[in-house]
Amino acid sequence: MEQADSKQRTTIHRLSVRVFHWLNALAMLIMIPSGWQIYNATSFWNEDYQFPDAITLGGWLGGGIKWHLAGMWLLVINLSIYLIIGILNGHFKRRFFPWSPSGVIGDITKAVQFKLPHNHTKYNYVQKTTYIGIMLIIIVTILSGFELWKPVQFQAIGYFMGGFEGARRVHFIGMSLICAFLVLHLALVLIVPSTFLPMITGTFRKKNSHEKDAQHAG
Repeated sequence: MEQADSKQRTTIHRLSVRVFHWLNALAMLIMIPSGWQIYNATSFWNEDYQFPDAITLGGWLGGGIKWHLAGMWLLVINLSIYLIIGILNGHFKRRFFPWSPSGVIGDITKAVQFKLPHNHTKYNYVQKTTYIGIMLIIIVTILSGFELWKPVQFQAIGYFMGGFEGARRVHFIGMSLICAFLVLHLALVLIVPSTFLPMITGTFRKKNSHEKDAQHAG
């Protein structure tokens, strides 16, 4: 039985992808609430709004900065290694390409009509676009964070973002988009819970013909 079960399993997430995913999740759990703590102490968009203390990390400005920098280095190192490995082993080429605007429009149309199928081993165009987009947003958010951390050393970055204040707004918008992605990501996991376990084990058990027939009969 174990041998038959192993034949039905297919690897869909390499170890490097799983390690990146969970370390990235840890980095976000550190950076987002500590960033909210920093914002509360140095609010620049709406001084009347403050994030509730219960969802912030650090307790005060200095504490928030310390946690934020710790999360930053975890994120930067983890992302850098992931990008290098993903390019060298062809992960990005396999997962995200081919890509085309027509493919995105076609899959969005299917999604609106609730006809977009889910495939554990292959991303559709909506998934490809979402993951490529969030990767670019994370990179831009990191770059704006460097400008906020070392505004003199990274002033060239600030130049393209409208200076220090512009970088603050880019950083905040980036954080907001990342939070929106995380909400969407968790919602999809709840809708399709079978996507959760493979991110831990790396494998997905394919249903055999008898199981499919039984499912359809039920």
